[in-house]
Amino acid sequence: MDKLNNKVALVTGGSRGMGAAIAKRLAQEGANVALTYVNSQEKADNVIREIERLGRRGMAIAADNRDPVAVRLAVEHAIAELGPIDILVNNAGIFEVQPLETITLDDFQRNIDINVKAVFIATQVVASQMKDGGRIITIGSNLAERLPMQGLSLYALSKSALIGFTKAIARDLGARGITANIIHPGPTDTDMNPADSDFADMQRSKMSIPYYAEPRDIAGLVAWLASEEGRYVTGTGITIDSGTNV
Repeated sequence: MDKLNNKVALVTGGSRGMGAAIAKRLAQEGANVALTYVNSQEKADNVIREIERLGRRGMAIAADNRDPVAVRLAVEHAIAELGPIDILVNNAGIFEVQPLETITLDDFQRNIDINVKAVFIATQVVASQMKDGGRIITIGSNLAERLPMQGLSLYALSKSALIGFTKAIARDLGARGITANIIHPGPTDTDMNPADSDFADMQRSKMSIPYYAEPRDIAGLVAWLASEEGRYVTGTGITIDSGTNV
């Protein structure tokens, strides 16, 4: 493949689910990959071993997205070890379902810190050293565009904020040939939303094609946007959800 030969990528939340699939796919395409993780060093190390098996350099950095200092230091550590980052994938995030009337300010702040503030910090640090022609890809959600159920106000708020941010940085960085895009996955078989959960059949009922995505489906789109073929796509949101939002 080698479309991303010798590029350096950073994938936040890259130890499992979509993040792990993205990290491995970018390595398959030739990139050296750093990833961040919060809970499982074992899972992170397994991803790194797969990256290294492909002949690429990999590194796993423990960093909690709620801690702005940890996010900044993780980015700086990746740059120090692997070099300037060519591809940033803002993947780490949380998904919480809660009725509006029970949401506390603590709940609100946690969602903003992890799903929005950490994306801003990582993007700002990376952009300050990114070479011309770099890629910034953020993982949003199709729930930022359409809500099929109750209890998603905080999640939708945080993911919607990333749409405006992506459009703005596409303008800010466009003169340097840096693209910025946001991907909106629909139901995807991960630990956060397994295909055999109690809610899976309800989600399938909303789809045009009743197919629960696999993480590799999202990873393929990320790899394309990161490649030279995606050089003229910027400021754009791409929904990949089996037609859930049609």
